[in-house]
Amino acid sequence: MWSKREAIDYALQRRHTLQALRRSPRTLSRSDACDADPMLIRAALHHGEDTPERCPICEARMVHLQYVFGEQLGQYSGRIKSAAELEQMQNEFGEFKVCVVEVCTDCGWNHMISSFLLGDGVTRRPPRRQKTVEDIYG
Repeated sequence: MWSKREAIDYALQRRHTLQALRRSPRTLSRSDACDADPMLIRAALHHGEDTPERCPICEARMVHLQYVFGEQLGQYSGRIKSAAELEQMQNEFGEFKVCVVEVCTDCGWNHMISSFLLGDGVTRRPPRRQKTVEDIYG
């Protein structure tokens, strides 16, 4: 991604959470660390992109979800996008934020691992709002 900027890596927070989970007098329980919302697990099962990393808790496979946010995205802000879709979007929108979350669908471990900005820097108006199922059926 050629326009990636303002990248933030959350590896230190992730490491701190894992250390708190593994300390001798536990300061964090497994149920607190593996607290993925059922909707997040469902999104990971259907939209997650496989990663080579294994879950730090149960050694199962993990997936990454890439959420996009931004004023220029309009009603499409907050959606999950694949890496290929992000490549296209960086040419179509001026600026939007991408948050990458790792999720284990077996034990519920989840953690935001990075965030960054994409876009070509040209300010645009959001796309026209299209009717959704909620608009039609209430």
